Amino acid sequence: MTLSPARVPATGVRRLTATLYGYSFLDDFVLLYPVYALLFADTGLSLWQISSLFALWSVTAVLLEVPSGAWADAVSRRLLLWLGPLLTAVGFGLWVLVPSYWAFALGFVLWGAGGALGSGALEALVYDELERLGAADRYARVMGRARAARLVATMASVGLAAPVVALGGYPAVGAASILACLLTAATATRFPEHRVPPETGGDSWATTLRTGLAEVRGDRSVRGALLLVPAVAAVWGALDEYTPLLVRDLGVAEATVPYLILLIWAGVTAGSLLTGPAERLGTRGLAALLAGSALALAVGAAAGSTAGIALVGLAFGGFQVAEVLADARLQHRIDESRRATLTSVAGLGTEAATVATFGLYALVGAGAAHSTVFAVLAVPYLVTALVLARARAARARP
Repeated sequence: MTLSPARVPATGVRRLTATLYGYSFLDDFVLLYPVYALLFADTGLSLWQISSLFALWSVTAVLLEVPSGAWADAVSRRLLLWLGPLLTAVGFGLWVLVPSYWAFALGFVLWGAGGALGSGALEALVYDELERLGAADRYARVMGRARAARLVATMASVGLAAPVVALGGYPAVGAASILACLLTAATATRFPEHRVPPETGGDSWATTLRTGLAEVRGDRSVRGALLLVPAVAAVWGALDEYTPLLVRDLGVAEATVPYLILLIWAGVTAGSLLTGPAERLGTRGLAALLAGSALALAVGAAAGSTAGIALVGLAFGGFQVAEVLADARLQHRIDESRRATLTSVAGLGTEAATVATFGLYALVGAGAAHSTVFAVLAVPYLVTALVLARARAARARP
């Protein structure tokens, strides 16, 4: 039977999205996530040593973010998407086979490198394949669902980690995590990729990086879209790390804290699934979304109640929608040949802004309650909303 032209793109989109959702789920279905800090402590590491490992992980990701994105524009993006999980699997293997400070450090370097290889490459591959199929307008909806798959995987790994540790200890969760990485790599080989990497010699990644940065400098719309990504993603991404402290300040029992955290993440998951309808939001609608989410964050944090935590979850859901929409705006504006590079530049900006948010949180939190800090850090979103609204008004003037 011969497929109609309309049927062929539909089949291609289904194959792409099914692979993406499976890849996203498996990539975050890592049972070591909720227990690796306990593994470090039980191995005898001090708090300083554990903190240095986290710092090494972050530094590795920051240093490799942009070069890996430029490399993804110079070679096969699918290659990097299956190579990254294999590096992570080797790192996890070191953790459980030879647990020691240096094994943990090398494992974090490999994990950071594996994550950097996929950052930028995944978004670029998905957008280009959707564009080839005439479905680039579905990008935000598709990536929102992929993020929802990641959230479900993270929550599932949290729920399964305890019984697996009880059955087989750290070797069991390590083996399960390695298996998830291998399945992620296998799934990545199923991604369609019709783009032909440029043949420009050994220095092609550096050339791609230079031309990508030149595009940012020369095109105001690209520059604005790139800056919007960290402006939306960084603050709430950092605040997520402090939500257990915010919840505990309510005075609830320790056993209740995880359930309220799940309430927050239910809001984030709902936000991921709502990106499809939200695609119709223009600049003014995005500004309103950010402003409304900022107000929900400030009011919810200051409320000091379970209902307030629900508002924080609503705010985080709004920020999740805005983050996906900001990424979509960037993808719509950049050239295919530099897509992964500039996506990684935006990721680097997000990492840097997140670190700055951590510092600001520590500074303000030294003399204020967590609820106050959350409310204060809603202000950057109001500023971003105002900048977007003014930019929209300026473009509307004759």
